[in-house]
Amino acid sequence: MITDDLAEFAEALPRFGAVAGLDLGTKTIGVAVSDTMRGVASPIETVRRKKFSLDAAALLTILEARQVSGIILGLPRNMDGSEGPRAQSTRAFARNLSALTPLPMGFWDERLSTVAAERALLEADTSRRRRAEVIDHVAAGFILQGALDRLRHLQGDAHG
Repeated sequence: MITDDLAEFAEALPRFGAVAGLDLGTKTIGVAVSDTMRGVASPIETVRRKKFSLDAAALLTILEARQVSGIILGLPRNMDGSEGPRAQSTRAFARNLSALTPLPMGFWDERLSTVAAERALLEADTSRRRRAEVIDHVAAGFILQGALDRLRHLQGDAHG
């Protein structure tokens, strides 16, 4: 199941279980994973892209090892909200990945996530070389945290 509706994504998830956040770049895929209560996103690693089958295998290994119950993909919209080639590429990646896993997938507007990640790394006085190594999975953490905060808000609406 792939959806743009975060409420629909939430309904497809078990009550507890980690959620992964992916920041798909042309050369790398940043990966972040939440705790089982879905409160905090932790950037974990960056997968160097080779070809889809290898990228998917690497991701599925990570997701399985961390017992992930759902996947949020950062959707790179244009600043006006429209979708360009990168967003279409992300949707195609999700469709291809969904053929290999039953995990529900949702999209999160990732505009400015890399900017926020870069700012956080600069504030932490991270060296340029280290920033280049971690920027993608830190951006995935921002994407996932945004989605987790929204999911918590949705659940608050449903339960309160």
